[in-house]
Parts: sequence; C-alpha cells; structure tokens
Amino acid sequence: MKPMDIGVIGLAAMGQNLVLNIESRGFSVAVYNRTAEKTRTFIKTRTAGKKIEATYEIKEFILSLSHPRKVFLMVKAGDPTDTLIETLLPLLEPGDVLMDGGNALFNDTDRRCKAAEELGILYLGVGVSGGEIGALLGPAIMAGGSENAYRIVEPILESIAAVGPQGHCCSFFGPRSAGHYIKMVHNGIEYTIMQALCEAYDLMHRGLSMSADEIADVFQKWNKGELESYLVAITEKILRQSDPEGSGPLVGKILDSAEQKGTGKWSSQSALDLGAPSPSIAAAIFARIISSLKSERIIAEPMLSGPSPNLSIDKEVAIRALFSATLCASISAYGQGFRQLLIGSKEHNYGLDLAEVARVWMAGCIIRSRLLVPIGKAFQHQSDLSLLLLAEPFRSLWEKHQSKFRKLVAAAHEAGIPVPVMSSSLNFVDAYRTNRLPANLLQAQRDFFGAHTYQRIDRDGTYHTKWEQVQ
Repeated sequence: MKPMDIGVIGLAAMGQNLVLNIESRGFSVAVYNRTAEKTRTFIKTRTAGKKIEATYEIKEFILSLSHPRKVFLMVKAGDPTDTLIETLLPLLEPGDVLMDGGNALFNDTDRRCKAAEELGILYLGVGVSGGEIGALLGPAIMAGGSENAYRIVEPILESIAAVGPQGHCCSFFGPRSAGHYIKMVHNGIEYTIMQALCEAYDLMHRGLSMSADEIADVFQKWNKGELESYLVAITEKILRQSDPEGSGPLVGKILDSAEQKGTGKWSSQSALDLGAPSPSIAAAIFARIISSLKSERIIAEPMLSGPSPNLSIDKEVAIRALFSATLCASISAYGQGFRQLLIGSKEHNYGLDLAEVARVWMAGCIIRSRLLVPIGKAFQHQSDLSLLLLAEPFRSLWEKHQSKFRKLVAAAHEAGIPVPVMSSSLNFVDAYRTNRLPANLLQAQRDFFGAHTYQRIDRDGTYHTKWEQVQ
C-alpha cells in the first residue's frame, strides 16, 4: 500500500466528515477507530472510490503513513485523549506531527505539548469549529503549539478550512495551547449568543403570543441586517420546521432541558482565574443549568407566584426593542470574549493577534457573523483594545440602541420572563461605564471583618480602620 498523506483517529460524525473533507482536497487518508465495526461501516458506506484506507490496529495505522507522519486525533476530550496519546507516542518518531482536534481543556494541551516535545514529537492543539457540516464543507481552524508542526500540515489544514471574506479561515496563533484557548472562548461566546436568541424567542412566544412562523419571520428580517449570522439563520430554520411525527412546529415538542459541555464552563472558570469580566458567558451557562432542573421547575411554577408573561409594550415597539437588545447582547458577548482573549494572551504568553482571530471566525465557525468584519478592523486599528464598545461602529450602535435595550429588559422583568444574558449584558456595560461604583463600601466591609485594608481617593497609601471603635 502506498504511504498515506495523513491519518485520522476517531470516526464519530465529526471525524468521518473531516476525513472526507481532507480526501476531497486531494490528500490520501488512513483511518482508525477503537471500535472496528465503526471503521467497517464508514468504509462500506461513505468511501467508495476515495483515497481512504482502513486500518484495524494502531501499529498498522502508524506504519501506513508517509514521513513525517501526520496524525489527527478526533476523539473525546479528557482521559480518552490521554490514553490514546500514551499509546501513540512510543510508536512515533522525532519530527512526526501529532494534532489534537478535540475540545481539549487548554491546561491539558499545555501538558501534552510538553510531553510530546520531550520526545521530539511536534504537537498541535487544533480548535475546529463548525459542527458536522463544517467538518465536511469547511470549518474554522485555530492551531497552537509547535510552529514547525503547523508549517508541515499547513497545506492540508488551509485546504480544508472555510474561506471567508478575507481568505482561508485557518491560522497558527501561538505556542502551546493558544489554539485550544481561542476555541474555548469561542464556545463561551457561542453559548452567550445562543442564549440571547433563546431569550428573544421566549419574549416573542410568551410575551407577545407570536407563533413559531411569525417569530421565524422576525429572525429572517434580522438576518438581513447587523445581526446577520449563522446562529440567527439556523434559528429561523428551526422555527419553520414542522413536527415530522405530528402537527405543528417541532420546536414546541422539544423538551426544554439543555446540557452544557466542558468548553463553556472552562471559559468562565478561566475568566474568573484571570479576573476577566465575562458575566454574560457565565449567565448563559447557568441558564442551561437551571433549564436542566425540569422536574423542580414543574413543582415550583404553581408555588412561586409571578406576573402574567405578557409584555406591557406594543408589539411592534417590542420587536424593535428586541432587535436592539439582541444586537447589544451579541456585541457585549463578543466584547467580553475578546477581552478575555486579550488578558489570557498576556497571562499565558500566547502573543495572540485578535484581528486574526476575528478573521478566522468570519466563516466556517458557529459564531460567524457580519459583526466580525468591524471587530477585525477595530483590532487592526488598536491591537490592545480593552472593550469593543469603545471603538466604532460599536460605540455608535450602543448610543443608537441602548435606550430600547433598557426598556426591553425592564419590560421582560415586569412580565416575569427571565432574560439572564440580556440583563447581564446591560449590567456589564452600565458597570463598565460608571466612574464610581459602590465597591468603596465593599472595601470597607472587607476591612471591617477581615482587616483587608483599603485605599483612599484623597491621599496615597494603604489604610486600616478599627471600625468598631468609631463613634
């Protein structure tokens, strides 16, 4: 058998589609899966006439690859990835390239990169975004680790990536876990925008008594303006889908209990560790957690009183305000995410180019949107921009929409409809734009019970007061 250009381990939906994508660009691919039956089924049903070779032993897989060997892992993050890497490293040679395309915790990638480098293996942590369809047609690819490794596999990765308005959505971002860190924050932003769209849907559905088709019409209109994005587009399609097993819209038959995978949680945990304010990302995660308490919510509904969920404002006025709120929440989500990347880059010495991050996210990935073009320009103009809303056109958008945003959030609370992401986005901006916050009282409280000290606004130095002696 002629040596294959690259090998892929892991043939779940993402892995299979990535293999087909790579092969379609002119590269030969060896495949291996822990469960041999899955390999056989893939070969039988999807690879006829293609340069894809099945292997059923890990040593056979390694021997089938051309030098330097290029191995792409598409397996479950965590222990399964560690176990597989421990098996692979003794079989690889110095100069071979090992790539992890899973949603790995960035600390794990740092550790694995170091272990591989000690053996002379070139390691890449590769963030791949786009879901199953993106893996097949062109994902956004965020690589970090060994730059030498990236240069070896760059022709393959660039060829399979989505193509956006500014080129292939694939780039090398920096050492160690830079790629996986970017993907983690990407997913945090993804959680936030998805939740904001769900809140908009809930306000139209319960607050304005609109049908699924009527709500879909609103999202369709939004997708022709500043909110144009993949997530808005699929939301419209979801709302128009009829129930194949009954009547009416399918969305109304889906259980309202969501799960959350590790990346969103990790994004918030890292933000806390860094002191990066990402409250809307955290709010989106907690919204999913609360949704999972379905049995408790059923019991609580008749026990805890609240207002009728009817918005107190005119329907057309409410829909316009909803656009403002969703746009501002989306901008806030990107702003919080990019600020976390800025701080994370400094903390972990990644040297991230945030304009390049925005460019790579312009196509292929789940959070691709029209907003990313001006986001990229903002960071080209000022690479250390602390918050998007301080730059144009975002400052002007805030001035235009913030009044309607406030009215919508107030109306939602008045109607008892939860809007955690919209509320936290508004609170975040209001706190950020406030010259003097009540943290002066907080510092006094800390000093009172813990002697933590405080600073004054009228003189230098650090102070402690014996509060209980003050009359």
